[in-house]
Amino acid sequence: MHPLSLLLGLLALAGVLLVLGLCVGSTGLSPLSELLNDPLAGQIVLDIRLPRTLGALAAGALLGLAGAVAQGLFRNPLADPYLLGSASGASLGVATALVLLGLKPASMLMSPDWLTRLGLTGAAFVGAVLAVGLTLLLARGVQQTLRLLLAGVIVGVVLGAMTSLLLLRVPDIMQPMQAFMLGNTGFVGWTSVLLMSSVWGVCGLAALGASRVLDGLSLGEATALSLGLPLGALRVLLVGVLALATGTAVAQTGLIAFVGLAAPHLVRGLVKAGHAWQLVLASLAGGCLLLVADVLARWCTAPQELPVGVLTAVLGGSYLLWLMHRRGGLGGRA
Repeated sequence: MHPLSLLLGLLALAGVLLVLGLCVGSTGLSPLSELLNDPLAGQIVLDIRLPRTLGALAAGALLGLAGAVAQGLFRNPLADPYLLGSASGASLGVATALVLLGLKPASMLMSPDWLTRLGLTGAAFVGAVLAVGLTLLLARGVQQTLRLLLAGVIVGVVLGAMTSLLLLRVPDIMQPMQAFMLGNTGFVGWTSVLLMSSVWGVCGLAALGASRVLDGLSLGEATALSLGLPLGALRVLLVGVLALATGTAVAQTGLIAFVGLAAPHLVRGLVKAGHAWQLVLASLAGGCLLLVADVLARWCTAPQELPVGVLTAVLGGSYLLWLMHRRGGLGGRA
């Protein structure tokens, strides 16, 4: 398939999913024209469903972009956006904030109080960024890819253990932490949409500017150096893109599994193109994947909702299992 054809197909799919996102709510699936003709229902669509739907698309796009960057940077088809410890750092940040704020379970992540939500969002973002910073410190920069990879794994394990210790010591935070770790797009508002869209634009442009480095690294580090590519500076830029995109998405929607891992694989399975195309297409594929999961999460058990992270794990994990069966391993042709 030509990359342009896939791009147009993903844009068309995103458009269809956006309309479905506006039609699906606690009452199930309703015609959009009927909703807009009802003043109250129309207000719900514009104030709740539309920002939630756009937010799911933006968060998925950030994770898809980060996943493509991670897999290209580490030359590892199993790399995902959380590889540098950002997920564990965000979880620890939220758990610490919940303990320090001393909130009751009913008022935690589900609270409509924007100050509380802003505090937890900020804690998640700060935790993710600090975890990536600790990884870089342990790895002594970004020059050695293997060292950076191992440092990320170690930081993730240690911070994950610290989060588990907090959960054991303060069991009251177990319920809201579970909501965070399973992912939730239900409280994404217009401010979050604007923030994620802006970060996606900045990170996307930066990643596209460094796409030649990813192309060079795919041929081997020695080959990339022989081509005269400034690996050091652009590695720093790509790690910054990875940290910022992942931290922003996690802070707004919690930990959503498999989107960043599955989206680049889906793109590479359909087209053979350079990293410039892969970054754009993986970002759109990630947005569509999370949006599909968000619509299904609202519709399957309406008026109840499933955690969106559970559905992304089922969808993304099922695709990767099928891919492994078809290719005899993820690294076979990816």
